[in-house]
Amino acid sequence: MDFDSFRRLVMSDRTVRRFQEDMKVEDGTLEALVELTRYCPSGRNAQPLRYVIVTDDAERAEVFPLLKWAGYFADWDGPEPGERPVAYLVQCLDTKYGKDCLCDDGLQLEAITLGMHTLGLAGCIIKAFNHVRLSEVLGLEERYVPRYVLALGYPAEEVKIEDMSAADDADFKYYRTSDGVHHVPKRPLEELIIKK
Repeated sequence: MDFDSFRRLVMSDRTVRRFQEDMKVEDGTLEALVELTRYCPSGRNAQPLRYVIVTDDAERAEVFPLLKWAGYFADWDGPEPGERPVAYLVQCLDTKYGKDCLCDDGLQLEAITLGMHTLGLAGCIIKAFNHVRLSEVLGLEERYVPRYVLALGYPAEEVKIEDMSAADDADFKYYRTSDGVHHVPKRPLEELIIKK
């Protein structure tokens, strides 16, 4: 893969919050996505992260209300029936290997979402959820601490990147227009590099 192809892949790997709920994802596909994490760098090479695959309809129904979907959409409780995720990957820290996963969580989630995108899937990485109740629903041993929930499926919405200007400094919130398109403002390159 050349750099331009990789750049396009990263640019098109967007967060999606509405899905085609009638299109299922096989457990084997989810296992293949988790397998990508084996090749990610790991702090101290401890490899302390584990994943719970959730595809069962009843279990998905228990997980859904435990999640907070979009902080900037205060009046939106998440996708409606028919647009809900068809699967969840729950990333957990195995505390047998330490109390901190350093930067492993983000590296692994990026590997998974890039892999998902190549398969036509999309997802939403969720940090805001009821940790205690989720552990109960999943029947997790105490040593496994949920860190993130990745909701996923085939996308049912369009997401567009919008270039921010320096004048837009405070206006970085994502938004949805009346046509249902989700817009994500991104800072320009010159703002990301500190000049000496």
